[in-house]
Amino acid sequence: MTVGRGGKRGKTSGRGGKGQSARAGNKRRPEWRDIIKKLPKLRGRGVNQNKPISDYMKVVNVGRIEGAFSAGDIVTPATLIEKGVVYTQSGRIPAIKILGDGEITKAVKISGCFISGSAKEKIEKAGGAVTVIVDKVVVKNPGAGGIVGIPKVVVAKPKKAVKVAKAPKPEKTEKAAKPAKEAKEKKAK
Repeated sequence: MTVGRGGKRGKTSGRGGKGQSARAGNKRRPEWRDIIKKLPKLRGRGVNQNKPISDYMKVVNVGRIEGAFSAGDIVTPATLIEKGVVYTQSGRIPAIKILGDGEITKAVKISGCFISGSAKEKIEKAGGAVTVIVDKVVVKNPGAGGIVGIPKVVVAKPKKAVKVAKAPKPEKTEKAAKPAKEAKEKKAK
């Protein structure tokens, strides 16, 4: 009779009866590992794979502005949404670019929008004004109106703050030192 090798637990050395679990080198693959291997890997940007990383700009042509606004009006992303020319994206005001398709005869003031060269020429020719955007600034404070991604005119950064010298600490007087000496003398006695 062959006795289980190693261990101090009698005939089968704590391995039970015959079979795969009683043999040397017994290490079966866990079943749950096969289940995990069948699950797809999370690649890319998850649920938003089909959405672009950068938001698309909403396009508005000058012909559309001609029909929606009257002379002297100010055209901003907010006013374009109010007039129904553009809609919000998930509750956010989108970045807007004005293109030169169509004709414009009304003098309007455009600010807060990106604008093409031909659209700028047509608006200025009609007597309007355009505020040029230098950069696109993303506001990440939803508490301040929840407006994210509105293009803004970038203002020059302020200069670095000058360090102010600290006032020197007052020196200890003799009065403050005497009680400390008296306390030491009392302890010594």
